Amino acid sequence: MPPPGAARRAGAPRRWLRKPGRTAAECAAVLIAVVVAFPLYWMVLSAFKPAGEVRSERPVPWTLSPSLDSFRRVFEQQEFGRYFLNSLVVALAVVVVSALIAFLAATAVTRFRFRLRTTLLVLFLAAQMVPVEALTIPMFFLMRDLGALNSLLSLMLPHLAFSLPFAIWMLRGFVKAVPEALEEQAFIDGASRARFLWQILFPLVLPGLIATSVFSFISTWNDFLFAKSFIISATENSTLPMALLVFFDAETPDWGGVMAASTVMTLPVLVFFVAVHRRLVSGLGGAVKD
Repeated sequence: MPPPGAARRAGAPRRWLRKPGRTAAECAAVLIAVVVAFPLYWMVLSAFKPAGEVRSERPVPWTLSPSLDSFRRVFEQQEFGRYFLNSLVVALAVVVVSALIAFLAATAVTRFRFRLRTTLLVLFLAAQMVPVEALTIPMFFLMRDLGALNSLLSLMLPHLAFSLPFAIWMLRGFVKAVPEALEEQAFIDGASRARFLWQILFPLVLPGLIATSVFSFISTWNDFLFAKSFIISATENSTLPMALLVFFDAETPDWGGVMAASTVMTLPVLVFFVAVHRRLVSGLGGAVKD
């Protein structure tokens, strides 16, 4: 009589052979993950490499003498901490305000019937098709007329405008998936519209809000175009991507400093992503069942 585990060991190769498509998909996923993660690995590696290895004509994907000199040069920059704080203030303001407005707007276009509702939804899609670069100059004159140049407000407003169409369109599906019978039952039980909105509907669409917040946070945090265009003379209101310019020199760029600053810039995004990743997965799945 064969031992108890023999049948399971014999069946393992057969299960592997029965699902070659799944095995191929898993291998492809691992390969794609490696390709996507390699630039991030090279950035972190270059941040820890000594200056001589960074400038070497024969770079290797490892280092035997890691160094913190590049990070030391980054944190020795006098305005680096202020730039970091400015980026954090702008990104969090855009995330909070866009989530609030998008939630209310998505509820309005989903639950209420009014004229030009379909036209408004089409405009939300059309706004996503316009490249940011094409609107930079008109927005510069708009910020100038509003007196917002050289202020953090000039960075918040454009990102808020570009984040809202995507957020509203995405949240519309989440609001629509909430059964209308649930709303009617809440009204029968004596709940007001405001109470239904914030105590019942808001928790149900929270995964969608998290997913759109990740998009808003990353696009705002990594912004360089608006920061370079709208912050002209008030350098104290610059954001973190502008700090990278300190390490660029026409003759000898400090690539180690650039990689170290980029690594520091990446950390808040990773922290934000890890903090919301569970909600993000359910938000991208987008399922609220009747």
